[in-house]
Amino acid sequence: MFRANTFNLLRINRSFTQLSERFLVCASSLFLLCRPTPATTITGSVKGPDGAPFMGAFVIAENSQNKMTISVLTDKQGHYHIANLPPATYTLRTRAIGYKSDPRPDVRLASDQKTISFNFVLQNGTVRWSDLNTYQGRMLLPKTKEHDLAKGYQDPFFTSCMISCHSFQTQWATAARDEDDWRDRVKYMRDVIMAGEGEGGTMSDQKVEDLVAYLNVAFGIDSKKLKSPADMPEYKALVRPFSERAMDIAYVEYDFAGFKGLGPWSAVEDKDGMIWIPYYGRGNEVVRLNPRTAELTRFPLPFEKTAGIHSAIPAPDGTVWFTEVPLGGIAHLNPVTKEIIEYRDTGPNGRPIGKHTVRVDESGNIWSSGGPITRFDPETKEFAHFDTPGTYGNVVGKNGDEWFTVFRNDGPIVRISKSGKLSKFYPPTKGKPQRLQVDSDGIVWFTERVGGKIGRFDPKTETFKEFQLPGPEPSPYAIGIDRNHMIWYDSHEQDVVGRLNPDTGEVIEYPFPHSEISMREFFLDSQGRMWYASSSNNRVGYFYFQDAGDGGRQAK
Repeated sequence: MFRANTFNLLRINRSFTQLSERFLVCASSLFLLCRPTPATTITGSVKGPDGAPFMGAFVIAENSQNKMTISVLTDKQGHYHIANLPPATYTLRTRAIGYKSDPRPDVRLASDQKTISFNFVLQNGTVRWSDLNTYQGRMLLPKTKEHDLAKGYQDPFFTSCMISCHSFQTQWATAARDEDDWRDRVKYMRDVIMAGEGEGGTMSDQKVEDLVAYLNVAFGIDSKKLKSPADMPEYKALVRPFSERAMDIAYVEYDFAGFKGLGPWSAVEDKDGMIWIPYYGRGNEVVRLNPRTAELTRFPLPFEKTAGIHSAIPAPDGTVWFTEVPLGGIAHLNPVTKEIIEYRDTGPNGRPIGKHTVRVDESGNIWSSGGPITRFDPETKEFAHFDTPGTYGNVVGKNGDEWFTVFRNDGPIVRISKSGKLSKFYPPTKGKPQRLQVDSDGIVWFTERVGGKIGRFDPKTETFKEFQLPGPEPSPYAIGIDRNHMIWYDSHEQDVVGRLNPDTGEVIEYPFPHSEISMREFFLDSQGRMWYASSSNNRVGYFYFQDAGDGGRQAK
């Protein structure tokens, strides 16, 4: 059953100062930033407090007008370069955990300026709790009782939906609050952001109190944790190094500060090169980003009740489909007319059938994961259901196949053929499959969140191969495949971006310019750039390589 509502949306534009840029994919098919217009390169070096070259510091250039940033890393010699910056005023700053330096504001780049140089000398600073990655935090934050990892005990904060939606760094560790304040914040999260979960639901009143008790211990005014985690003897062993090759990555990011809700959930390109972003939680809007100008166009829903827009996908005709998780609906947006049509799906008991990740197949059918899998026919306006609960990832395959993951420890990979036949395939590891992608050769790649592996499934032979990822609890979440058939993922626990070479099994882990990564999907655009959203940091962006000569990044 469904119900359709039609309404027109007023267009609200947030216009930033135009940034004249054009990004091309260079011959190597890597993510190089190229620009034919007048541009400047900022170069320089970063030294540590001892005067030695410092490897692995982020140097960040922020456009003061539109808040667009480019973040690069220093190499073994402490050198950095930020190429092809258009004329504008910038602020330069560094980020290196445990260190600080003075920013360089009001850096004005003129159109006739080819190169400018700035050097930084780091001073010793403080490692903050908000600087930790998620795994480090779980190991070092105070416990409410004996923490027995062998028996699997964890405090309720780390086993709740809170840790799935975001971690502790940006939301909890930045300010101390009393117990009443924590209670207000947790209830707001449950009742407003998460659309409400009553007694007996996933966020019962008792669970609220359990979370409040833990938050008060870990982040309360009277918390007994040390001022800095670096003062704990366990800290040093939890700091993992990065390789020299990992210093080559750079990030371009667009700022979404000031929006309501849990943040941007993904970022995917349409046929015209625009990027579409669902704003989850109480955000209640889909946003279009022009990556050349940084202009944001907002398409808000006209009601306050939390829609939970979890996923959005452009269709070949230029329209956009998105899901409304707690409302059990999908919606269709026409960007030209600003019209949105909602379709609600309810079960025999009258309760909404949740919709999670949305895709459009080659026939124009709209598929969504959740419970159960649903297929919506835009012509007949009817839903069809496939009884496989707990599905999460959703991707269009080859030959009319639709693929899903079942997000359980023993969850299978699910295929629904063009004829409607449902097949299940069980990976060797009970690793909780989460996201998946299909390569151009039809091979299915997926992340195993709990198993710490990247899985490969060959539909022709119906065989699996798995690749173990490095580090404790690598916890891969999003997955992407680049033009060189390299497999990319982000780690929920380690807060890094990783790249797997499927021919050799080699994995390179790359630093991320924020402590909490919170990426959920990767989308490759028409220029070969891998797009992501980082909800906790209120940013969307993409990453690219600076040095085309690195042999480790050649195609297989």
